[in-house]
Amino acid sequence: MDTSWDNLAVKLIQPIMDTISDLGFKSMTPVQASCIPLILKHKDVAAEAVTGSGKTLAFVVPIMQILGKLEVPLRKHDVGALIVSPTRELATQIHEVLQAFLKHMPHLTSMLTVGGSYASDDLDKFRTTGAHIIVATPGRLQDLLARPATTGVSLSAGVKALEVLILDEADRLLDLGFFETLNTIFAYLPKLRRTSLFSATQTSSVISLIRAGLRNPVQVKVKEHNAKGDERTPMSLQNYYMVCEEEKKFSTLVTLLQKRQNQKTMVFFATCACTEYFMVLLRSLLKNTLIFALHGKMKDKRFKIFDKFRCSESGVLLCTDVMCRGIDIPSVDWVVQYDIPGSAASFVHRCGRTARIGNEGSAVMLLLPFETEYVDFLQMNQKVTLQPMDTPESVPDLLPRLRKLQLNDRINMDKATRAFVSFIQSYAKHECSVLLHVKKLNFGKQAVSFGLLKLPKMPELKGVKVTDFVPVKMDFNTIAYKDKQKEASRQKKLSAYRETGEWPGLKPHIPKTESWSKNKERKDKRKRKQEKRQKKKGHKFSHEDLDDLGEDFRMFKRMKRGKVKSDDFDKHFGCELEEDAEKSANKKKKN
Repeated sequence: MDTSWDNLAVKLIQPIMDTISDLGFKSMTPVQASCIPLILKHKDVAAEAVTGSGKTLAFVVPIMQILGKLEVPLRKHDVGALIVSPTRELATQIHEVLQAFLKHMPHLTSMLTVGGSYASDDLDKFRTTGAHIIVATPGRLQDLLARPATTGVSLSAGVKALEVLILDEADRLLDLGFFETLNTIFAYLPKLRRTSLFSATQTSSVISLIRAGLRNPVQVKVKEHNAKGDERTPMSLQNYYMVCEEEKKFSTLVTLLQKRQNQKTMVFFATCACTEYFMVLLRSLLKNTLIFALHGKMKDKRFKIFDKFRCSESGVLLCTDVMCRGIDIPSVDWVVQYDIPGSAASFVHRCGRTARIGNEGSAVMLLLPFETEYVDFLQMNQKVTLQPMDTPESVPDLLPRLRKLQLNDRINMDKATRAFVSFIQSYAKHECSVLLHVKKLNFGKQAVSFGLLKLPKMPELKGVKVTDFVPVKMDFNTIAYKDKQKEASRQKKLSAYRETGEWPGLKPHIPKTESWSKNKERKDKRKRKQEKRQKKKGHKFSHEDLDDLGEDFRMFKRMKRGKVKSDDFDKHFGCELEEDAEKSANKKKKN
């Protein structure tokens, strides 16, 4: 495959070549060499390529070429290209890449519109300056398209001039439940457009989206040279797994991060609460390392934190799967998956934050002893091979230090409890619960790893005998908040609780009372339902039943072809016998 920019079938205009030179891209990646010529030949493209393969430039370059060579220039409020992205971080990153090209093509304008800001501000900006290229998240784009025109200008009217529609990270768009939103967006757009879809994986839902939004698309599947089978991670990525004991899991993470203090590392957790809590712990334990935290519940702060980590030379970013798609952060050396991802597909995207565009990188997943079967599951499900990595010979006992942090500030105790509860609940809902069943967890050892002072009250622990955990014996009401205002409010509520026995603001627990007969009736009803379900599950056809069913089906086909008389057909199914029985019964009535 020829990957030279100069040898493209369609010669790129000079401003684009200047920008490519500025960015330092000497040759195209395989996905760029495959997709750019097709889009420039007016084809709809559905591209699948491993994460970190340079998909962004594969659609930005054709957009700039198409809009730059229009015979009739776009007017101020004409939208020539739409790029739809699943998250605001990814949308922001794409918009930044666009700016590099727009420096050399000042006659074109762009606009970024994502959640976290006022939609009315985006509309005002569009009315004032216009936007020939819009990068948007689907929810915000749908909102803007639905808004009526004011002063004669509306986005729904502007997109009538659309030339190119790009759906980036299409599988993630669908994972987030945007299928109906995208269909609504399609309804506003002209049918004569070029639509391209880019994704790291093509699921059945992605195929449905291709059918809904693309016309006779060219399917492009780019595999790396020397890739084994259907490998879905870059060849330059080293994938490992490490088995560690439950009570030593956090200590193992701290040891790994201490050895990589001068590198850039991303650590993925299962929940937002875990990200918040472990940020507090790591900032206390690794004082010479920059620790950042990012999760889905952060709104205004998210991009600022993301940008700080991206610009830093080293540091650790703790995050949830909000950061696992499409985000390009320079020089990420390691990706650590502290918790197993919620889905096998997310594993591939988490790993893909390192070893991007040919660079080398490493990823390691921390597993508990009973979770090792998940390695084989990933091999079968995602075609990803993981190599074992040795666990550190010795890890520090951090329990006293973790507990001290909570004793010094009640907010840390609250965060620890929320993190533990959210982790157990997310584990209980895991899609691969056959291998990763919540009952296999040792709750006591998990509590030690989280550094808990005591075990929280939660349904998953009800009736469970917890071992390997010794709670701190103390009056937990004596642990105060460092925040004086928060502590004053707590003390006020605490005194009210001591007087009334009820915590202010909480609804009192009223136990349900019902008669013995009603209670028995409810239990019997539940038992009957369970027995009915078991019967349905346990029902099996015998060989005789299956033979009879096959004979009946063959007879029906012969009757349909006219090879069997209706009398013989009736006789086979017993209809004749029923008619004879009815006749004899009628005779008896007459007599």
